[in-house]
Amino acid sequence: MTQKTPFTPHISKVASAIQPFHVMKILAEAKALETQGQEIIHMEIGEPDFSSLPCIHQAANQAVEKGLTHYTPTMGLPALRKKLAQFYQSFYQAEVSPNHIMITPGSSTALQLVLTAILNPGDKVILADPAYPCNRQFVNLLYAELLAIPVSQETQYQLNLELLKQNWQDGIKAVMVASPSNPTGTVIEQTELVAMAEFLAEKNVYLIVDEIYQGLVYDRPAESILANQKLPDNVIVINSFSKFFGMTGWRLGWTVAPKHLIPILDRLGQNLFLAAPTPSQYGALRILEKDALDALEQRRQIFATRRKVLMHAMNDAGFKITTVPQGAFYLYWDISDFSHDSQQFCSQLLNETGVAITPGLDFGNFNANTHVRLAYTCDAEKLKKAVKLIEIFVAK
Repeated sequence: MTQKTPFTPHISKVASAIQPFHVMKILAEAKALETQGQEIIHMEIGEPDFSSLPCIHQAANQAVEKGLTHYTPTMGLPALRKKLAQFYQSFYQAEVSPNHIMITPGSSTALQLVLTAILNPGDKVILADPAYPCNRQFVNLLYAELLAIPVSQETQYQLNLELLKQNWQDGIKAVMVASPSNPTGTVIEQTELVAMAEFLAEKNVYLIVDEIYQGLVYDRPAESILANQKLPDNVIVINSFSKFFGMTGWRLGWTVAPKHLIPILDRLGQNLFLAAPTPSQYGALRILEKDALDALEQRRQIFATRRKVLMHAMNDAGFKITTVPQGAFYLYWDISDFSHDSQQFCSQLLNETGVAITPGLDFGNFNANTHVRLAYTCDAEKLKKAVKLIEIFVAK
């Protein structure tokens, strides 16, 4: 019997350095406990618990039945881009040209395309710490340099113009912000966003604004930076059909980019993914109709109620809540009174109580060991039960 030729596997340095989603480890442990019969309250995953609207299923099925399953243009269905432009007008009072909209397989792909279009190895990118974990990984994949600025409740866990000026250095090519943010649910005021954009334009630097939780805001109207018509040409918006629209598994997002970036984004898309899923695009076309948007508004109101229930329960339990979330469906909780190891805290909490939450370690380094994220993506009764269980757990 002949022996195989020996082979030594090799993995790229940049791929080896990519960090995992710690929340996925929590989710896997939670699922394993569920298979053993334990009741789990899922507050770890940033995914609405509602199924996508039936009208989306009908529209996608109809498209399939009609044979509309071929590639669309890389930029996306022209009808969907036009419909999104109309949505910006009616929902945000923003004038957006369909020619500046690109449909992508999820918002993560949109961000990856944008960063690939504007960054060279060694370029610097500013973002907040804490922030959504994939943002850091995309910067690293492009051999760019990450400048993570620690933020706290003093600035609503957000970057602002003052922080940009204080931390400025040569070589910065982009600043990334999210409003509302993950993991904190806080919002950057429009006047601050515009001031940041104008400052960065003077520096010849892009401002990338993640708006994927816009629509899911509370006690205030939904806003987009694109409603400011005198914006400089350095503003790029990332958005998604996953959160407000509830189409997580359909994998569909978009970017609104300046005119000069559109040709390169188109070329990159042609090479990296060719086109977003066609049935998903027809489903998205349907969800932008008024009756579907009305149904989504009802769901937003349910999230608003859940936010109040969770906040009241946490306050009644005597837990320290430093920042009230203004949007999304997250509460970022300081657990320093109970633990300085958020990963261990979450693991023990899950195993002893069945409550699954996310360690701050997923979102950066600054105070990560003393913070956790709670997602109010389950019903109000489960939220109240979860807080009671947490209260018993920390009392030990």
